[in-house]
Amino acid sequence: MTTVVAVFWGLGMGLTVKPGNLMDQSQVAHIQESYKAVVETQKEVAANTQQKGPLAFLEDIIPNNIVSATADNSKMLQVIFFAVFFGIAALTLPDEKIKPVLKLFDSLNEIILKMVDYIIKAAPIGVLALMAGLVVDFGGNLRVFAALAVYAVTVIVALLALAFLFYPALIHLFTRKKVKDFLKAMSPVQLFAFTTSSSAATLPLTLETVERDLHVSPEVSSFVLPVGTTINMDGTSCYQAIAVLFIAQVLGIDLGFTQIMVIMSMTILSSIGTPAIPGGSYVILTMVLTSVGIPAEGLALILGIDRPLDMIRTAVNVTGDATVACIIDKKAS
Repeated sequence: MTTVVAVFWGLGMGLTVKPGNLMDQSQVAHIQESYKAVVETQKEVAANTQQKGPLAFLEDIIPNNIVSATADNSKMLQVIFFAVFFGIAALTLPDEKIKPVLKLFDSLNEIILKMVDYIIKAAPIGVLALMAGLVVDFGGNLRVFAALAVYAVTVIVALLALAFLFYPALIHLFTRKKVKDFLKAMSPVQLFAFTTSSSAATLPLTLETVERDLHVSPEVSSFVLPVGTTINMDGTSCYQAIAVLFIAQVLGIDLGFTQIMVIMSMTILSSIGTPAIPGGSYVILTMVLTSVGIPAEGLALILGIDRPLDMIRTAVNVTGDATVACIIDKKAS
């Protein structure tokens, strides 16, 4: 429910401020050409789809080749279907049969976390290079940077409203804890999440703080917080809604009610699969863009300034996890 509120809030901010309308259209002509090509392709797909039955989408969810599906962003639902099917099958087998698979995934997880550690250390240099590339690409055009500045401010205001208005309101309404005490306890966690841009890396500190300072029972925190790290990404969902609208506005794409509903649904669903690592939302955002016919090349517009926004939305994500843990603990006690 908090994710739904975050997405609605992000859509509302994006549709109200409309930061993409400030962009110099001449600077994005090459991306607009890509959009026209995507539209033509979609028309062909739509023509072919009309010849199929109303339940054809169920057939499309089942992958013909899982390897090729993992290499195609437009077939993310096929990957999710395979993962769920794989998990169900694994649960039906005895523990001794699936132990090697569990060990493999545990090892892969450790390797990925170590890779994330290296990426975090190199991130400042990468951000500098992205910003320099952005300046060169747009030739110092002030209208471009004005649009990006308004976009960044829109995202920041939306995220801060979630962190310091929405979550404190939930704490006040559904728990016995004082809002002041909650924000004071969470400030070190928010700072750590801000610096690492990784909910997964922040999880041990989140667990310690929620149990020690917010007095949430270990039974609740040890379940709610790890699950929340994966599926409760309110800051990321809010950001993705604004980012999609910004790119659409820049490209002059007029999104209808149906497309906005698709964006909302895809953002909520995709937040469940967003990895809790720095920049983990890029792949998922690509899927959301393609779902409404917006070329993924539009991501190039926002990548240069995304790192600071990623840091803020990670802080919001962990705050949302702690909020839900406090509410569940109050209901369970």
